[in-house]
Amino acid sequence: MNVKIVKQVVGIDVAQDELVVSLGHLQQDLSIRILSRKEFANNAVGFSKLVAWSLKAIDQSVLFQFVMEATGVYHEALAYYLADRGYSVSIVLPNKISNYMRTLETKTITDYTSAEAIMMFGLQRNLESWQRPAEVYRKLQQLTRERDQIILFRTMAKNRLHAERAQAMPDKESVARYNKQITFFNKQVAEIMTAINATVKSNAELKSNVDRSCTIPGVGLLTAATILAETHGFNLIKNKKQLVSYAGLDVKEKQSGTSVKGKPKISKRGNRHLRKCLHMPALAAIKSDERLKGVFARLVAKHGIKMKAAVAVQRKLLEMVYVLHKKNETYNPNYYKKLESNIVAP
Repeated sequence: MNVKIVKQVVGIDVAQDELVVSLGHLQQDLSIRILSRKEFANNAVGFSKLVAWSLKAIDQSVLFQFVMEATGVYHEALAYYLADRGYSVSIVLPNKISNYMRTLETKTITDYTSAEAIMMFGLQRNLESWQRPAEVYRKLQQLTRERDQIILFRTMAKNRLHAERAQAMPDKESVARYNKQITFFNKQVAEIMTAINATVKSNAELKSNVDRSCTIPGVGLLTAATILAETHGFNLIKNKKQLVSYAGLDVKEKQSGTSVKGKPKISKRGNRHLRKCLHMPALAAIKSDERLKGVFARLVAKHGIKMKAAVAVQRKLLEMVYVLHKKNETYNPNYYKKLESNIVAP
């Protein structure tokens, strides 16, 4: 007797150049059957072949869904391609998949086992369909990332200029070229900041969210714009814990039994652009906000590591931006003072 199929999922492990795919279905008795797996190029031709292969392998009378991880920017073209053609797409944050894989008996992690885990996760969870983000967030992300690259090039030029000038006999022509490069990069940074300002002002909702975030100590236009751009307005984020993990600011530690092996540290398995944009704002917030200064001082007193304490402040700032966004509120520096004053001593 044939067992009824209740759900089908195409799990996709996305890399820069390739898509590793695992296709399977969930049967009425809740057993999972892996049907097939294959590799495709991560480009338009590969997308077309992936869809054709999937449609041939599945039962088209039963619900099916494409599921993939949010892997930097490499998954975006495929997600747009599938969504534009009316297919159900779900994008899952990487930490969810990595946590799920720990529950499996998989000993070796490969692209195929990752794709299989994504497929099984999709079959066992009721995942929401991905909605393509507003165009304004895509534009903002492109601008903030472009600015980061130009800042990197400018820093390299400044370092070379410094090294050239430090020589016993600096080459005047080299110095002049480095100065021209720096001037050019400065101009481009200014142009991009103008474009970021214009993009923010072009959308009333985005401007309101940016203005609200800028009430937080240390957070300015660029930081607020980067956070909103990298999360697409917190489109995939459901809670603070998920956000912290998405940024790679969650703490991980190696533990066996009752003993801890190794010092706890942040995972860095997340969006590096979020972590980078919070570094300087955290240092500024420590100087300007009494509450965050207190958090920093307590952590330094506890373990003596300033950088570790600064990362904790980065995490606090990111969480505050999220909370203010969700509550549609501005930062109130007296909020925690009020809470403390309402606590009755035992």
